[in-house]
This record gives sequence, structure tokens and C-alpha cells, in this order.
Amino acid sequence: MSALTQERDTTRRDGKQAVVPAAAATKYFAGSLLCLSATGFAAKGATSTTLKSLGMATQTVDNSAGANGDLAVPYRRDGWFRFANSASADAITLADVGASAYIVDDQTVAKTSGTNTRSVAGVIRDVDASGVWISFP
Repeated sequence: MSALTQERDTTRRDGKQAVVPAAAATKYFAGSLLCLSATGFAAKGATSTTLKSLGMATQTVDNSAGANGDLAVPYRRDGWFRFANSASADAITLADVGASAYIVDDQTVAKTSGTNTRSVAGVIRDVDASGVWISFP
């Protein structure tokens, strides 16, 4: 395609909400940490080095009886989202604000990569008695 020679009406998305095609035989819960798998379909947060953190699922989507892409999972990525804190040595503290949080499962984040077994969830923004606040990359 050649360079513009006149104005162009470029469409845009606000980036606050999006959808990703659901993987086959999978159920996603609203409020869960949602990722993109290496195959390009939605994945639940899990201990894995191949996941890309997307955001928080905004609706429960049950594709248990469906094939890849039969349904789409809506998610949000703007703002800060609170997830459960990992336990013991991997628990996140206020001293970790600004560092990366790592995915343990679809509701839990940890301080470390678990000896290079976990993908990055996002940036730690705050920690309180109820969990860890993160923003997505």
C-alpha cells in the first residue's frame, strides 16, 4: 500500500474493552485473570511460561461444548485489578510495588517467576489485606 495523499478516516478502539476467541472445551469465569495462549485463543491464568496476560474477564463464558473460536471472551485491561496474593515466600508485599507480578492461576499472583515457570501478570500497584492490585501490560 502506498503512503497517503489525502486525509484518512482511521477507526479506533478505546482499548478499555476487547474480546478474544475462546479455546475449545473451556469455561472462563467473570473476574478471572485472562491470558492469550501460544495458539491465539483465550487461556485461563495458570503456571506457564507461554501465556500473555490480557486483562480481567468481564463475563462468564462457557465454551465447554464448543470448538476453538466458537465463542469470545470479553475482557478489560484498563485500571488496577485486585487478585489473590500467593502464599509464604512468594507473597507480594508493599515493598514489591512497581515490580512484576507473576501468574499462579486465574485468580492468584506471586512475587517470583517460580524459577522461570510463570508468565508475567502485570505490574504490582498496591497490596492490601484482600490481595494484590495489578495493572496489565
